[in-house]
Amino acid sequence: MMMQQIDMSSPEFLAEMEKTKKFTDKINKQFGYVYNPNDDVNEGVIMGLARHKMLYGKRFCPCFMVEETDNGKYKSVDDRVCPCPQAIEKEIPEIGKCHCGVFCTPEYAANNDF
Repeated sequence: MMMQQIDMSSPEFLAEMEKTKKFTDKINKQFGYVYNPNDDVNEGVIMGLARHKMLYGKRFCPCFMVEETDNGKYKSVDDRVCPCPQAIEKEIPEIGKCHCGVFCTPEYAANNDF
């Protein structure tokens, strides 16, 4: 499968970026997480989530491959759709951040150099 291109300066992408930022804000508020202190991490992950939402209709984790299934639908490795169960149930409680690093516990964000 060839990588599809998206014009990241298009009004459609910028609108999806805004929606995705609101989505990640909501996740942080709902679960008591905070953003990574490194803004580059947050921007990159939010851009990846927005891109996947536009391409595949779901906010698949941008850190994992998305593949087309036999029935023409898409899935990511380990079915990682943000916020993924792996992050909520294991990574954040045990490590302090999700795999992508966008969602962190307040303690992790305060005590780690980025």
